[in-house]
Amino acid sequence: MLGLRRRLRIETERMTLRLPQHTDFQAWSALRRDSADFLIPWEPSWAPDHLTRRAFTARVHWAARTESQGSALPLFMIRREDEALLGAITLDHIRRGPAQSGTLGYWIGQPHARKGYMREAILALVHHAFTRADISRIEAACLPENAASRALLESCGFKYEGVAQSYLQINGRWRNHVLYANLRHDRRGRTDAG
Repeated sequence: MLGLRRRLRIETERMTLRLPQHTDFQAWSALRRDSADFLIPWEPSWAPDHLTRRAFTARVHWAARTESQGSALPLFMIRREDEALLGAITLDHIRRGPAQSGTLGYWIGQPHARKGYMREAILALVHHAFTRADISRIEAACLPENAASRALLESCGFKYEGVAQSYLQINGRWRNHVLYANLRHDRRGRTDAG
């Protein structure tokens, strides 16, 4: 039965969101390398072997394992018109039971930023999570000064919830993050009782 398992694919207007494949290595390493100055200020420090084939192979195996276990949806953003890798989006730390929640993370290559691709990907993944994966709450966090990411999350229906002190190590330092969440049945801000 394992061979018959359907691979996860989410179609958007311009992209296919799918699991990373071994054949993505060259495109991924080139995009990450060429976008390093754009990405590094917002990400955890890259390991010395971050851009190697070995590290990428481990990433592909992790993605397949966590998706099959239901603990994460790690997806590459592939533009359909030319099969270009644009970035990645992940719903990670999926918790079942009473929580039914997960944590959203994403990155986009510098040449593709500010063209609406990430908004399109977030909206599609949130829709999938709420309607197909039975997720009730999606959390996201970003650095307070990352105005672009904050505006993106807010435009996708995420609401500000507060600040987490020393939330993640970013570029080698423990940093505070602003927290956002999107709820499947969001009643925040409503005044009617019940």
